[in-house]
Amino acid sequence: MTRKKLDLIFGLGGMLLALLLVVLGLVLRNQANFAKSYVRDQVSAQQINFTPVAGLSDEEKSASCLVKNAGKALTSGKQAECYANEYIGFHVKGVNGGKTYSQTSGESRAARGAADKALAANPAAQSAKDLDVAAKTLAGKTHTLFEGETLRGLLLTSYGFSIFGERAGQAATLAFLAAVVLLLASVAGFIHSMRKESDHLISV
Repeated sequence: MTRKKLDLIFGLGGMLLALLLVVLGLVLRNQANFAKSYVRDQVSAQQINFTPVAGLSDEEKSASCLVKNAGKALTSGKQAECYANEYIGFHVKGVNGGKTYSQTSGESRAARGAADKALAANPAAQSAKDLDVAAKTLAGKTHTLFEGETLRGLLLTSYGFSIFGERAGQAATLAFLAAVVLLLASVAGFIHSMRKESDHLISV
């Protein structure tokens, strides 16, 4: 096989591979843009605004992202992570001594059962009334934890989706760069083949 033919083969192969990388890059870029817009639309629909700095407690101010985003609308995956972990997460821990919704729900059901039993035995007893109040308090905490943990989970899911989008965008950039390198190498191969007019044989 001549050197000229070999240069042409490598040049054409490089151009085809570069074309495939461009197509791959376009697909990845499309997915990255979709993820970014989807996350923005989903978190914006919640109409969440970060608390202004003046309204933050000392504990909340220790979270730099809450201070950085203070007063801003929540519109991105990174902001969603901050709000979910540093704001909702912080307040959820204070609802029932750091216990989760599942733990509090179990306590609430047990308290409700004990209160109902006491009320059935003696509705006028103060102890029965106290148990009823305690059961209602736990039920309220259970409801608060359910809402808080649900919203936190949704925001963290949006954040995770945004990370996939960012990775797709980075992969798209790498694909485009690799395509440019291959294209330049292919052009160099074509130029080299045109300059090598002699058919010097290369042993195979």
